[in-house]
Amino acid sequence: MTGPLHLLVLCWMATLSCSTSSSPEWFQNISTSLFNLSGDIMLGGLFPINSLSSDLSQRKEPSNISCDRISEHGLGLALVMKYAVDEINANQMLLPGIKLGYEIYDTCRQSAVIVKPTISFLSSKSIRVLSVECNYTDYETSMSAVIGPYSSEMVSVIGKLMGFFMMPQISFGATSDKFSDKLLYPSFFRTVPSDKQQVNAMALLLKEFDWNWVAVVGSGEEYGQRGVQEFSKIAAKMSVCVAYQDLIPVYKDPEPMVKTILDNIQATDVKVVVVFSLSEQAEVFFKEVIKRNITGVWIASTSWTFQKRLTSLPNIQTVGTIVGFTDKTQKLHLLTAYAEELFTKLSEERMRRAPGPPESSNADPLNPCPQCLELSLANISLVTDPALQQGAFSVYAAIYSVAQALHDMLRCNSSACEWDAETKILPWKLSKVLKNTSIDINGAHLEFDDNGNPNLGYTLIEWVWKDLDVEFIAVGSFYEELYINKSLFKWHTANSEVPQSRCSAACGIGQVRRVKGFHSCCFDCIDCVPGTYQANKEDIQCTTCPEGQWSLIRSTNCSQPTFEVLSWDTPEALGMVLAGGLLLVCQGSVGVIFLMHRGTPLVMASGGYQSFVALLSLMGACLSQVLFLGQPGDAVCRLQLPLTSFFQTVALSIITSLSLQTFFIAEFPEKAASRLQILRGPVTWLFLTLCCAVQVGFCCWFVQEGPSLSEHVDNMKIDFLRAFLSCPVLPLLGFGLMQGFNCLMALVSFMSTFMAVKPLHQYNLARDITFSTQIYCVIWVTFIPIYIGLTEKKRAIIHISFSLASNFGLVAAYFFPKCHLLLRKPELNTSEHFCTFLEGAPPTPAQEEPRPQPQTDK
Repeated sequence: MTGPLHLLVLCWMATLSCSTSSSPEWFQNISTSLFNLSGDIMLGGLFPINSLSSDLSQRKEPSNISCDRISEHGLGLALVMKYAVDEINANQMLLPGIKLGYEIYDTCRQSAVIVKPTISFLSSKSIRVLSVECNYTDYETSMSAVIGPYSSEMVSVIGKLMGFFMMPQISFGATSDKFSDKLLYPSFFRTVPSDKQQVNAMALLLKEFDWNWVAVVGSGEEYGQRGVQEFSKIAAKMSVCVAYQDLIPVYKDPEPMVKTILDNIQATDVKVVVVFSLSEQAEVFFKEVIKRNITGVWIASTSWTFQKRLTSLPNIQTVGTIVGFTDKTQKLHLLTAYAEELFTKLSEERMRRAPGPPESSNADPLNPCPQCLELSLANISLVTDPALQQGAFSVYAAIYSVAQALHDMLRCNSSACEWDAETKILPWKLSKVLKNTSIDINGAHLEFDDNGNPNLGYTLIEWVWKDLDVEFIAVGSFYEELYINKSLFKWHTANSEVPQSRCSAACGIGQVRRVKGFHSCCFDCIDCVPGTYQANKEDIQCTTCPEGQWSLIRSTNCSQPTFEVLSWDTPEALGMVLAGGLLLVCQGSVGVIFLMHRGTPLVMASGGYQSFVALLSLMGACLSQVLFLGQPGDAVCRLQLPLTSFFQTVALSIITSLSLQTFFIAEFPEKAASRLQILRGPVTWLFLTLCCAVQVGFCCWFVQEGPSLSEHVDNMKIDFLRAFLSCPVLPLLGFGLMQGFNCLMALVSFMSTFMAVKPLHQYNLARDITFSTQIYCVIWVTFIPIYIGLTEKKRAIIHISFSLASNFGLVAAYFFPKCHLLLRKPELNTSEHFCTFLEGAPPTPAQEEPRPQPQTDK
């Protein structure tokens, strides 16, 4: 057996001589003492080198606890401490003339184990006994600083004791945020970020992918408990709902609880789970996940992101997508070469050592791993494992930060320090210097804040499977802010789409959430009704629009309303302008014909010069319709209805005067002849003046009582975004009085003439009055029900249309027959044909004249 073993060692040495030809010279002088090294200044190390093998439930007295199962990760971290101390001693840059020493103890991750070495560290340097004193200001401990422990649980056990002595304690793995409390842990430092940063980064990651329905699972000890608590607080502030949370037991069989946890996770239907756990508990958890064939997104905390015990689980690649946070660190390039040299030296020593029985693990407390003397190059994975490579920098940085603090404290230069054998390294002074220490390590700048936390962040990595091998792909980073590259993510879903994990689908634009149940992420989406809007995306209630603004249904803002007017270029306006123009042509033509035949019996019987006044007023009424077109203003609105009504009053008062004259001739024939001239003279003009005065009174009252357009707009109830702006028809009673007065005159004219006797062989003037006033009354009576049920825009159009129609009715029924007679039957334009209306004497049978010949009528 020895022959092949010698050959194997020689082969390793030959390989080493080739591979380390460029290694530092100091590698040749490294000690093979793994866990203790004497020095001028001593550092204590607390590492989880072994795992518990005793049954603590059977422990009845404070006897030794058995920890015999090697923890490769903890052992590898302890080797990193040895490497860092050896490197500092060899280079003599930080502490020239001073040799650092160390004592490394196993914590076994048990509070009953870690207390013993802690007391040893706190013992007096001179007598190696922990003495009770009133004042520890000048008390020099045997260890100047302590590196470790690894877990938050262990720091909780010894941290306050260390703080009492102000002993610098630099942890390379305890991330619980409670250690930031300097009142409780005044001398605690760490080279890994606090979990407060980690849970903040996790919550931001959830927010980035719009995951608001998640579960969180932790391990049932300090690290997991605090992590779950902190995450729940941060998640609530970021509107992320924790549908379910629980802890995996650490100190008893976790499997039953894991099954319960997964039952509840499946019941809540979450697709994203945060696993804030130690690697041992995470392993048990994922074994059950694999067994149940559950898939989803799993967010890993720093404690298990790189752990081989997880990556090597059979079928772990079937659970979905695993993304995790890991401390942002630097690679120690010489660590592997150092370990190779160390393991080679151990192998050489074994060859020279006489064979003997294996050492007991309890034989020497300074040797927590007797079997580690058997380490060889075959065990190089202790330092090449990805998890160890990731955590090595934290240990390395802890050692160097203490060395830098000693450098500053002892005022070292490149060649010497203010140091001699009598110099005391008091822990509280070193702790004070350490607070202000900053150092550049492997290209990274390290310094501590007021709470002892480093200025380090995280790298976000994703597990990507290539066949059966896992690759850790960096997809983002975090330091105060989260940066991710979404294009690098490889999701487990079809087409690699981002998985969804929401209790309720996101509400659409202009919708707010009405929470249902206990969780704010479970809700119904409610549309914001008109007049309200969604102010913010996370609103649970629509916001009412400010006064003077409005919104449509499902709006995200309110706006000032806009008004449209009956502008000149609209089809409606063009049609009415054309109709008005034709009506003006007709009225003008009638006026020209009447002017050409002024003084003739027909024109005189039709009112004489008053007929020209009536035509001009009808033309004015037609022209006044242009006030309804274009942008209205205060002045325009004051004139619109009064002007239109007044012009109609002038024409209708003249027609009414003629109708009353006809009624007087028909009913009082014996008096008509003698008084007709008076009636057609001053009385007619007086009647016209009186009617106009009444209408002017109505118009003035309407203008006085009604609001201006500006006042109307200011007082308008805004419940629209776009509306038609027209002049206010207020008070409505005023409009009714103005238009009603005109209709009353038309009705009086109609009633006065529709039963009048037709003069034989004479022109029937009463007929023209009857038809014209009847048309006018019918048009405006029809106007009332139509007008009431219309919108503002249509009301304006209808008003113009009915005004033009009534105007045309008066012209067509009253003037057109007379124009026909003047142009086609001029022979009838004689005094005899109009004697009844001109002289007031009714015809008698003896006075009747022969009918005109038929050919004359053609």
